Parts: sequence; structure tokens; C-alpha cells
Amino acid sequence: MIEFLTTYKVAILYAIAVVVVVLLLRFLTKLFHNWLEKRFRKKHHGEEPTTIHLIQKILNALWIVLGIMALAFIFIDEEQHKIARKNFILVLYLGIVAVITLVAASVVQTWFLRKIKEKTVANQDTTSYKFLQYIAVFGVYFIGGLLILIAFESMRSFAATALGGAGVLAVVAGVASQEALSNLVGGLFIISFKPFKIGDIIKLDETMVGTVTDITLRHTIIRNYENKMIVIPNSVINKEKLINYDLGDRMCCQWIEIGISYDSDIDLAKHIMREECEDHTNLIDNRSELDKYNNEKKVAVRVISLGDSAVTLHAWAWASNFTDAFQMKCDLYESIKKRFDREGISIPFPHRTMVFKENQLNELKDQLQQSKKED
Repeated sequence: MIEFLTTYKVAILYAIAVVVVVLLLRFLTKLFHNWLEKRFRKKHHGEEPTTIHLIQKILNALWIVLGIMALAFIFIDEEQHKIARKNFILVLYLGIVAVITLVAASVVQTWFLRKIKEKTVANQDTTSYKFLQYIAVFGVYFIGGLLILIAFESMRSFAATALGGAGVLAVVAGVASQEALSNLVGGLFIISFKPFKIGDIIKLDETMVGTVTDITLRHTIIRNYENKMIVIPNSVINKEKLINYDLGDRMCCQWIEIGISYDSDIDLAKHIMREECEDHTNLIDNRSELDKYNNEKKVAVRVISLGDSAVTLHAWAWASNFTDAFQMKCDLYESIKKRFDREGISIPFPHRTMVFKENQLNELKDQLQQSKKED
């Protein structure tokens, strides 16, 4: 035993030193993690420090892998030391780059989140900051990925080209699909020309109406009135004609359209519709001073068509915004229908007159008589 210890004394001491260093590094990593986690939870109540946990796991795994690689030096000959040392440095480099990339991405995201919070408190538009946040974080990970590629000789030419000024666009254009690029360009157009921003109510068609909640590199998300999230690619939303209810003047004219029967009193129906509209709390007076001077009504009600079975009346009611206008429309349809029922104004069902020739009537009578005999 003494002879064994004497023979392998240097190797044993080296192994003990490696184990001690690995344990010390893991201990220091734990202390650093606890300090960072404590600071994070102090500043961000209720949030989980996911990035800090991930960095700790990467560092702990890195120390173990490096420790195993360092212990392997005991069992290899001098000729293999050069290759092993090169691999050791490579693993250390990859681990450091991964940690720095995560830290940089976390710092960038934290800065943007703080700016977005400040803009939100000041009731300012945060659309540009949210969109630039995605670009900045993507840029950090992209550069981190390229730095990792540089470590491998076979990928250095690719990374060097990508790091060149125009090379970045060339690499992205070569790797990304046409649709992905069109979504990215569409997002840049949305941010640049601002047809809508986060918080605006937009309408693409009857099934896609809601509030814009986010604009990413690929898509725009709107929350509809069923509280469902609709994800629309930026390339699609740039091609569509949309209505932005919050762009410019937010006042909204709501159309109330109802058909009455031909034997109903048109003047009474118009009076009821106007009165119900004017009594609603969401109605606003959009008349000009000249209209008020001429004693024009707050709500204009007119006959707009004479249909096959109904006289169609149309009321123009104004509200301060789209949400109030929609609520007012629903309430008015209900209150006008109840008022029509009390006042004897009927809303007709479609009627159809059928004309039969004499021979067709005779055939129909014969069929009825035959069916009665069979019964």
C-alpha cells in the first residue's frame, strides 16, 4: 500500500486537487446563485428567476465535465495530452460563451422590460420597445451562436461570413424561408408606419375583431371579445384591409337598422328608435353648432329601403369609442324590440307568394284526394 502511494503520489494529489477545485467551484456557484436569486426576488416579486437557475445548472455541469476531463489526464500518455488540452479549452470556451450569452440576453430583456414598464406608467405607446426587444434578444443569441460556431474549424468560414457586415443578411436570407422573411419585413413595416399599435382595437373581418396585445418578429396577436387569442402572421395582416378604431378620432357611429311591416306606422317607429337611442347613456351629441341652431335631432332616423316584405329604417347613433358603440347597439336592439311590441309595431317575417297554373292546381288536387283515399 505504501509502495502504491509512493509510486502514484503525484497522481493522487493531482486527483484530490481536481476534486477539491470542482467542489469549491460548485460551492462558489451556489453562493453566487443564492445572492443573485435574492436580489432578483427583491426587485421582481412573484417572478421566477428562470435564467439564473439555468446559468447555475450550466456552470455546475461545466465544472463536472471539466473535472472529469482534468482527471482523464492521469490515464493518458504524453502524446495525447495536447489533444486533451485542446478539448479541455474548447469545452471551457463553449461553457463561458453560453453563460455570457444567457447573461447578455437577460440584461437586454430586463432593460427593455423596465423601459416598457416606464412607458406604460406614463401612458405612452410601448409597441416599438416590445418589437425591438425581440430583435435585440434574437441578436444576442445569434451572435452567441456564431461565437460557438467559431470554436469548430469546419464552421469558421460560415461564422466569419455571417459576422461580416452584409453577411448577416445573406445568411438569414439563405436559411430563412420566404414566408419567414416576409413576416419579419411585415413586422418592421408595422412598427415603422404604425397602422396600429399595442392596445388598439382593430377589425380584419367579422370573425377577427379585438385588441392588439403583442407584435412579434413573426406575427401579431389580438385578443377578441371571447377572450381568445388570434395569431395572425405579419405578412397576412399587411395585405389585409383593416379598421383601426383607435387611430385618430375614436368616436364611432353605430348603425341601428331594423325592418318593419308595411302596415306599421313609420312615423311612430322612427320616433321610438330615436327616443330609445337618445335615452341610452353611451350616446354622445355629435351635432355641429349649426345643427343645434337649426334644431336638428341628435339621432337621425330615415327610411333607407323598401324591401320585399319590410320597410327598413336606419338610425345613426354616435358613441365615444368602439366598445361603447358595440354595447349601445346590443342594448338598443333589445329595447327597441320591446318598445315595438308595446306600441304595436311589427317586425315581419319574410313572405312569399306562390302562383300555380290551372293544370298544376288540378294535379295537386288529385294528389291530395289520392292521399286521403289511401288513408
